Amino acid sequence: MWLEILFVGIIILFIVTYRFSTGSGVYKFVTEQANKVYDKYAPYSYKEMRKKIKELGMDYTPRQYITQVVLFAGFAGAVGYLYFYSLIVAVVYAIIAIASIPYITYLRSKRQYSEYIFEQIQVYVTNTIMEFATTQAFIKSLEGVVESGILEDPVLSDVKTMIALSYEKGDVNDSIVYMNAKYPFFMVKNMHQLFLQVTKEGAKDTQETFDNMLIDIDALVEGVYRDRMDRSNFHKQFIMFGLALYGIIILIQLLVGVDTYISMLDIIFVKIAVHALVIINTLFLLKGERYYNENVGAE
Repeated sequence: MWLEILFVGIIILFIVTYRFSTGSGVYKFVTEQANKVYDKYAPYSYKEMRKKIKELGMDYTPRQYITQVVLFAGFAGAVGYLYFYSLIVAVVYAIIAIASIPYITYLRSKRQYSEYIFEQIQVYVTNTIMEFATTQAFIKSLEGVVESGILEDPVLSDVKTMIALSYEKGDVNDSIVYMNAKYPFFMVKNMHQLFLQVTKEGAKDTQETFDNMLIDIDALVEGVYRDRMDRSNFHKQFIMFGLALYGIIILIQLLVGVDTYISMLDIIFVKIAVHALVIINTLFLLKGERYYNENVGAE
């Protein structure tokens, strides 16, 4: 009882303090501490990915992050209280929900970055083929794509590396191996293989082959964007279904009665079973969120 009163007092104190301030001091302190931990422990590749997401304007604004925190904490707190009728459990669940936000942000950033890279690769392949129609030389085509200014980092830097490797080694082998390893897309490997044949074997009349490749790329890109829309619609339905599953305990309370349900919570096995129900449902949601953001279905 006293612990619950203490928790409520802390929450009220925080709300009053935040209310009578602009809120910027609290937000600044939290973000500064989070950034210190992030800079210390986050892998370099993830830092670069997050930097690019921010440059593209795809990251959440501070207002959106605060809204996300409030929604997560509010929903988790409501679940904790309606499941256990305990303010302590409600607060603990709210804290755990807030702690999961960085992981969800990480998953979302990976998806956004993967989609961005796919778009850049599609631009790289398409424009390299079109440049070849004029230059009839692979390296000159790459230089034309770089000079056109249509590519952005990191793909732009990697294409420049390809050009440097080609001039250094005297052939395109190492540059193609480098790019294939960096971006293992089928359209990249197929285009490079065709250019390798043209360079090594001096193949003639390749325009029709390149035209067919462009048609295949257009069909692939169309399929990818259609898949993204379908996955986005399914994701919304999945989230709604996952959240609705938390209502199972409400149905149980309606069947047995709230007073009977509360008395059942005094039995340790019942309490463990209810916690397990919350954990299983939460893992189900997180697994679905991970699948949606990691398996983007680019090719």
